[in-house]
Amino acid sequence: MPANKKYLTKSGWLRLSKILAGTMGGYSTMFSFHLLMTVFFPKENVVATAFFTGYILWAFLLLWAFVDKNVWRVWLIYLLATGVFYGLYLLLQA
Repeated sequence: MPANKKYLTKSGWLRLSKILAGTMGGYSTMFSFHLLMTVFFPKENVVATAFFTGYILWAFLLLWAFVDKNVWRVWLIYLLATGVFYGLYLLLQA
């Protein structure tokens, strides 16, 4: 059954932005989150757990980029979350 045309993205650039936000933005957010977790837990345990939780978190973030109507808000949240996670990692690492 084909998708209803009124729900599909009209612009090719908007579609590309959603794909990039979901893949690259979701991956960087997931990676920075697990990097922050290495401050609180042993690195070996975080790496072993990240094989499962990383994929689940990345898949959720990828899906959210396509579900949300405003892709720029998704980009902003991914960039802010990545910055906060990485900033906390640098702050707590020292």
